[in-house]
Amino acid sequence: MAWIEIAPDSIVGRARTVRPHKFPWSPFSNLIWVCFVFAPPLIWDDNLHHWFWPTLTSFVVFLALYVRAYIRPKSHLFWHALIIGALGFALTPFNWGGYAYVVYACAFMAFSGRDLRSGLHLIILVSTAYLLELALLQLPWGFIATSMVLNFAVGLSNLSMRRHWQAHAELSLSHDEIRRLAATAERERIGRDLHDLLGHTLSLVALKSELAARLVERDAAAAGREMREVERVARETLAEVRAAVSGLRAPKLMAELAAARLLLETAGIHVDNRIAATNLPEALDAALAMVLRESATNILRHAQATRVVIHLEQDAARVRLCIRDDGRGGIVREGNGLAGMRERLAALRGTLDIDAPAGGGTHLRAELPLQRRAHPSDALIPDGTHPVDTVIPHGAQRLPDTSLVIPDGAQRRAGIQEVLPHAPPDPRLRGDDEGSGFFDGIPDDVLPGAGR
Repeated sequence: MAWIEIAPDSIVGRARTVRPHKFPWSPFSNLIWVCFVFAPPLIWDDNLHHWFWPTLTSFVVFLALYVRAYIRPKSHLFWHALIIGALGFALTPFNWGGYAYVVYACAFMAFSGRDLRSGLHLIILVSTAYLLELALLQLPWGFIATSMVLNFAVGLSNLSMRRHWQAHAELSLSHDEIRRLAATAERERIGRDLHDLLGHTLSLVALKSELAARLVERDAAAAGREMREVERVARETLAEVRAAVSGLRAPKLMAELAAARLLLETAGIHVDNRIAATNLPEALDAALAMVLRESATNILRHAQATRVVIHLEQDAARVRLCIRDDGRGGIVREGNGLAGMRERLAALRGTLDIDAPAGGGTHLRAELPLQRRAHPSDALIPDGTHPVDTVIPHGAQRLPDTSLVIPDGAQRRAGIQEVLPHAPPDPRLRGDDEGSGFFDGIPDDVLPGAGR
């Protein structure tokens, strides 16, 4: 219903933006102070008469205004606060417990001004007007002083909260701008990398394809060599593009660390970072980055922690990422996130240990064996040539060689050792000192651009 719909710029709406995963209980807990409206005639002052019906009527009206003050747009807040204050002014001659309504009015006035200064002015104005009424009613000065102290204490406290919300909004805007600039810079870098990677290669493919088309009727063997060269260049380029894309997709541990600090500290959780820099293999770095990302999300959603310690231990044989928080602990069962962590680490021969006693926080340890480069003699192709260096896990047993004979010029693929036939060198590609160039030995009339 529209009457109880929460506006985005209401007090509850703004509180949700600061603590999105926390239910705003403060409207319910703050309502307990309204009991002081009934305290004076019931407990402290037997001389109050005809107080019941004015107090009960004002209380019903106050509850409706109180709810709407929390959930309606900011533009309506001043009027709700003003009417709540008027209830206090009107009730005080019958029941001086009406001062509680004035305290609530000052609390809402702190959020209703255009800025912090105007909110403070409204608090001073309401408190001064109420001071004059209490003085005219000749109430005890001790009560008057207590009422003024409460007005300013609650009002200034809410002004401080409003300043915190403004700082959080400014921080969120700056983070959004940083992300936008980072995304723009990344797009520009990708564009430069693709231009450097593909520009020359595609020009070479176009040139050799045109040359092969001119040679096909005159010298089929030469045309075949050119097309095999096109195939080789295309395969190399495809491998380079795949490597570049894999590097872009893989998460980085230091980037995830920065994101985790931003996520947790924005939610009021202090992060003690003890990782200065890393120099890990790409696969290990990506796996630990995903563990850190999932851990930060779990801490924010479930741990109810106030402090998190993140550090990395590394020696010659293994690397260990440790994440400890001071939250509630007590993990009863593992969900999809923790199961995904274990599977990702197990694929790299790693382990995941979690220590989470109830009330004692959670200590997560993700350990992976470091990899070493195999010696060239471990990976000889049967004809005696050495393939590109392979990386095998430290201490793992090497699998038997698997050879696959593929056409001349094809590139070796990951995980399979390919035997490349040794074709005789192409004299056109020697570029030796005798002046033989790239197109030497080919008639001028078939060269690309000849006769143009």
